[in-house]
Amino acid sequence: MALLDAIKSPADLTDLSGEQLVELAEEIRAFLIEEVSRTGGHLGPNLGVVELTIALHRVFDSPRDPFIWDTGHQSYVHKILTGRKDFSALRQKGGLAGYPQRRESEHDIVESSHASSSLSWAEGISRAFQMQDQDDRFVVAIVGDGSLTGGMTWEALNNISHDNERNLIIVINDNGRSYAPTIGGMARFLSGVRSRSSYRAFKSGTERFLSLFGTPGKALYRGIRGGARGFLTRFANNEALYSNLDMKYLGPVDGHNIEDVERVLQQAKDRSAPVIVHVITEKGRGYAPARNDEADQFHAVGQIDPVTGEAREPSDSVSWTKVFSQELVNLADHNPRIVGITAAMLRPTGLNAMAAKYPERVLDVGIAEQHAVTSAAGLAYGGMHPVVAVYATFINRAFDQVLMDVALHNAGVTFVLDRAGVTGPDGPSHHGMWDLAILQVVPHIRIAAPRDAKRLREELAEAVAIDDAPTVVRFPKGSVSPEIDAVRRTADGVDVMAEAAHKDVLLVAVGPMVHMAMDIRERLAAQGIGATVVDPRWVIPVATSIIDLARDHRIVASIEDGIRVGGVGTRIRQELRAAGVDTAVDEIGLPDTFLDHATRGEIFEDVGLTSQHIARNLVSQVMGMKVPVARPLPAEGASDESIREASDAEGKA
Repeated sequence: MALLDAIKSPADLTDLSGEQLVELAEEIRAFLIEEVSRTGGHLGPNLGVVELTIALHRVFDSPRDPFIWDTGHQSYVHKILTGRKDFSALRQKGGLAGYPQRRESEHDIVESSHASSSLSWAEGISRAFQMQDQDDRFVVAIVGDGSLTGGMTWEALNNISHDNERNLIIVINDNGRSYAPTIGGMARFLSGVRSRSSYRAFKSGTERFLSLFGTPGKALYRGIRGGARGFLTRFANNEALYSNLDMKYLGPVDGHNIEDVERVLQQAKDRSAPVIVHVITEKGRGYAPARNDEADQFHAVGQIDPVTGEAREPSDSVSWTKVFSQELVNLADHNPRIVGITAAMLRPTGLNAMAAKYPERVLDVGIAEQHAVTSAAGLAYGGMHPVVAVYATFINRAFDQVLMDVALHNAGVTFVLDRAGVTGPDGPSHHGMWDLAILQVVPHIRIAAPRDAKRLREELAEAVAIDDAPTVVRFPKGSVSPEIDAVRRTADGVDVMAEAAHKDVLLVAVGPMVHMAMDIRERLAAQGIGATVVDPRWVIPVATSIIDLARDHRIVASIEDGIRVGGVGTRIRQELRAAGVDTAVDEIGLPDTFLDHATRGEIFEDVGLTSQHIARNLVSQVMGMKVPVARPLPAEGASDESIREASDAEGKA
């Protein structure tokens, strides 16, 4: 990788010849395949933007000309060209982030990795430059065709087109896919040429001819298909789409021809006005395992064999997503009113299984969470029971719709929030840590948090049976927790996991945090402190039995993998006060800050959300040495002296 080794900054690209640029692109692809296969990450999207990114950095002067990457998961090549080639700890604690990150480099501008926001950012930045007479600076927004399904994109375009005297370049990276193939009217428009008779004849004829040569022929066909697509779409009159916006449209151009991309970008730059540049690319370009993956073309991968693309260590464990996916199909078998809704994430959210069996009952609305939620309200009004499956972080985008369209109208809509809590390597924008705090302010909402697979099936069935209010079922990323049965269930559905003779501490655990609570209980028992552990199952609203149990204990500790501020613990404390119960509540959860990328365990350790740390604090609270202070119950609780002696003994040991 002689050429790549010499690239320390975008300026090093300036003097490279056309042949050297082609060679550099291949070196970058080889680098990405080798490095990302070791760590995991967004491989397919980055393989598709190699030439485009090189061209962008040759035509524009980053960071003086800021690049705004929509979603940001396609920024690996950008990182490489801006002096960040150490991918050894990509998406790991202390290593490079999987998305743009300002503290990494001055070349990274926007850190949010939620789709469809780039044009609004670009509009604001370009307007700021205009207001300050910085007419020699350009703003470049790189937006995927999948993000064009998001409403913010069109809101931004409306404002951009109102003032056509700014240096704003909008690059549409059109690979025909978001996670999966892009859907909707916009997708049909951008790819309309593929349905024309001339294109179909070329495509089918070429495919038939090259298939005679077996696997090599099929590989050759996939390689030339992208180039032909770019050539033929020149006749698609795509400019008509943007004619009413009073914006110049350039393209489509083959995104894997650096010379052509440079030429069209320079044309856009010379206009000194907002310009849309349509670039055709191939997701997973140059890597056969990615191109052959029809599902998402290696949008995001774990650790894989760089040659075969196979997972290095196939796991026998079952994911939360898989359990949900299977159970939804089972429920749909018995309830024809159930309909699934996804926002361009059919497979990641587990709706693919239902789509395979009941394709007419699964709707993919594209990257449009707000529309998904309000459409679900309409479906509920029409007699269906929608199940909206999204990552927990993305429900933030549709809060108004949950509140005003679903809840206000008493719509029976179930929201299934995957990747709830700390997700790990994807970093601040992808942690699903705000849902409990945000959603519980919605009137009449009911939120379930299963502790294991059995409870996920159980609570999902309960959720879809509710037709007069929104319901939520949330679970984390990864493998399901080991099943653990309760000793009893209260009349209002709370699972009591363990009880002690001394009612010192009531541990209220949210979902999978039950396992941590059981460990804490054992640690407290070693200190002479009795603890009761409960799993509310439905954490919102707070069950009456939780209040009754709290009345009988010296202190309550809630444990959740969401933010403490406004979390489940806060709600429990409020409900206790409303009921006249003065038991102190220790609200244990995540701090109200943006958490860096790391493993779930590493993040828990960093924020003190561990059994050892929590148990130590509870001992101090029971002893009256730390607030909130447990109230004395001398008749039932262990004496402070006995606790102190046990604590001293542990310290000496």
